[in-house]
Amino acid sequence: MLRSINQRRILSNRYTFIGGTQGAWRVVRMSSFRGAGLRAVERIDIVTGDAPVPRADAWSLHGFTSNVRYGTRAEVTTLAARQPLLNRPEAGCAALIPIKKSAAWWGLPQDERRAIFEETSRHTAIGLEYLPAIARRLHHCRDIGEPFDFLTWFEFAPQHAAAFDELVARLRATPEWDFVEREVDIRLERVE
Repeated sequence: MLRSINQRRILSNRYTFIGGTQGAWRVVRMSSFRGAGLRAVERIDIVTGDAPVPRADAWSLHGFTSNVRYGTRAEVTTLAARQPLLNRPEAGCAALIPIKKSAAWWGLPQDERRAIFEETSRHTAIGLEYLPAIARRLHHCRDIGEPFDFLTWFEFAPQHAAAFDELVARLRATPEWDFVEREVDIRLERVE
């Protein structure tokens, strides 16, 4: 019974990012920061829930939203208070950044991952500096057999594109990124 409840919860919070020729987001640039990239596509479509994906496109990535894994109560409360909603009309730019961390990362105990994530790298603290201009949503996919551990979705207005580049550069310069073995950076613009 508990398993089917958890499966339904994951399915209701499931997102599928479909790379192909259709979708509300036009690909501006795709680059592989580390490891293998993804096949180049023109558009990205986002499907929520457990809806079937009948198209034969280049690729699809699945993930689900969940609780904040490494945050303290104070950090989670602050994030919730500052985090803007996605799909804001002014947010015509987006980025999809799939990330896979190394076996060494996953071999660390939770408290050691937390220490690298926040105490050393200041991941949450850095991200908070860019709110509310840059909205984000994290999708977990490590436990569902996907090629990446996380799919990170960001939205922002065109005038905040330089701030987004700065945010990503700062995070990539932290000790946490020593554990990233695959990362693809897909920049997008909303199709009118």
